[in-house]
Amino acid sequence: MLSISNLSYFIGGRALYENASLHIKPKDKIGLVGLNGTGKSTLLKIINGDYQPTSGEVQKAKGTTIGFLNQDLLSYQSEDSILNVALEAFQETLKLQEEIDAVLKQMETDYSDEIINKLAKLQDQFEANEGYTIKAKAEEVLEGIGFNTKDLNRPLKTFSGGWRMRVMLAKLLLEKPALLMLDEPTNHLDLPSIQWVENYLKNYEGAVVVVSHDQEFLDNCIDTTVEVSNGTLTTYSGNYSFYLEEKKERMEIQQNAYENQQQMIKQTERFIERFRAKATKSNQVQSRIKALDRLDRVNEVVDDNISVNFKFRFSQKSGRDVVTLDHVSKAYGDLVILRDTSARIERGDKIALIGANGKGKSTLLRIIDGTEPIKGKREQGHNVIKSFYAQHQLEALNVDNEILQEMVQAGSKKTETELRNVLGCFLFTNEDVFKKIKVLSGGEKSRVALAKTMISEANFLLLDEPTNHLDMQSVNILIQAMEQYEGTFITVSHDRHFIRGVANKIWYIENNQIKEYPGTYDEFVFWKSQQELIPAESKKPDNSPKPEVKKREFNNTENLQAKKDLKKKEEQLALIEEKIIQFEEKKKALEAKLADPEIYSDGQKLDHLNQEYQKLKIEEEKVNAEWEVLVEEIGQIQEAIS
Repeated sequence: MLSISNLSYFIGGRALYENASLHIKPKDKIGLVGLNGTGKSTLLKIINGDYQPTSGEVQKAKGTTIGFLNQDLLSYQSEDSILNVALEAFQETLKLQEEIDAVLKQMETDYSDEIINKLAKLQDQFEANEGYTIKAKAEEVLEGIGFNTKDLNRPLKTFSGGWRMRVMLAKLLLEKPALLMLDEPTNHLDLPSIQWVENYLKNYEGAVVVVSHDQEFLDNCIDTTVEVSNGTLTTYSGNYSFYLEEKKERMEIQQNAYENQQQMIKQTERFIERFRAKATKSNQVQSRIKALDRLDRVNEVVDDNISVNFKFRFSQKSGRDVVTLDHVSKAYGDLVILRDTSARIERGDKIALIGANGKGKSTLLRIIDGTEPIKGKREQGHNVIKSFYAQHQLEALNVDNEILQEMVQAGSKKTETELRNVLGCFLFTNEDVFKKIKVLSGGEKSRVALAKTMISEANFLLLDEPTNHLDMQSVNILIQAMEQYEGTFITVSHDRHFIRGVANKIWYIENNQIKEYPGTYDEFVFWKSQQELIPAESKKPDNSPKPEVKKREFNNTENLQAKKDLKKKEEQLALIEEKIIQFEEKKKALEAKLADPEIYSDGQKLDHLNQEYQKLKIEEEKVNAEWEVLVEEIGQIQEAIS
């Protein structure tokens, strides 16, 4: 279907690829893996035709269509509803619908056989294209990746970048190209949405090439792994776990071959040195010199798996109770997040807070931190020292600082040698520590912010999506660090590999209550699957028949009042949607200011902008909550008067 032959691609004088080859067959499910900077995303862009190779060929079979999800789509905007944007996947069918509508309009005045036959032909084509089901398909995919039904008619421009990316993913899945290429598709998905996409890709009729740092996602939806390393593409005929095992075996074989060859080379060199001056051995010496020159050298194995050994130091241990929540409630207007719920975090707890987006995980994390106002009581235990890691901390890094400088200013009182050791664990070695923050990638900034969190000497860590922007190697390093951490932590994450590696308790929010499972993630998944097998009736404390609830019918006076209320609420909704757009614009303006290096030279301005940005986010959440309540009320009124 698609063939890459002798591909070379240079950036400046550096070869990103050199004589690399790959063949993609129909229905292949390929995971593209490798360290950051090896060129995974670049390869996808070369296949898509965005970049031209320095040499070599990318050949496609005739009729091969390509769909490409990449991070550039974050900036895509549209006035259309997200449902209509997703329906753009069915361009041909939509065009047929337009032609049918035009013919029906024409038939108002023209009943000729020619027009009737034209309509019948168009309708047959429309039905053959499954035109009557495209809306249902689009709704199914959008809801599968996390959208509520009531959001489907909301304009795309009112959603944040991450949610817009979901819409573009839905559109691509509906287009069903022969080759679907996905660059970090799980970055903007919650756990239920990731699992839905996994199932979709397993049954996808075409070929798939995916770049992802989510190991379990790869394990669940690929059957071939292609490693990008040293400018070459190496294929392994299995999923990511198979690749790890197979690579380990190949490395052992290669290392043995390298050592045997080195021993042979040394023996040959000793022979040459010993008999170089003897005329009787000159032919043998020359023969061995030529043999060494012709020798195809085996490279020594470079193991990119790093073992870390953190020495966490606490100035003091916390008391037994770290944080206690007692009869806590939290709502944004009529949108209830928590209702009269209680929970306790004890010393030594390693908690993963999981679940779908919109359930209030980040809100709960802020409540535990003590920065979110609530009804009820939050009590922090004795000697608790907190450290909160979240994505906005990347923006708080001083872009003019060098990495080592930033670590020194974190105030941990560690020596430069100790700080270099910590940075080494986060893949910053040798001269890397003198890089300016401003030149780092998103993943590198994440590693710096995480390193700062780790040296804070806090005995209680709060981590909000710590694996975002990290590659697999960095995620494994973080897992090792958290395993060695002797304090208490709670983390929000959708990365199952990370959760599986660090958590001894699982929290989730259900029916506005904090629920706890006292065990590992695998135990929780098994328990949950068993719960789903229990008939719904047996879970109810009261199995008595419930009276039938009939739909209330309005009389004429009530109907008129309901229509007035509906009009009023629709006007309110329009105003709120305008507010949402304004919030998006204000956030963009603030983000642009926060990205300005000059701001970091003025600490007062930086603090003021960060406070303004956080305040804006909270206000935006409240407005979004109002929007959801209004949409629900409008739907109820429409149903009542219909």
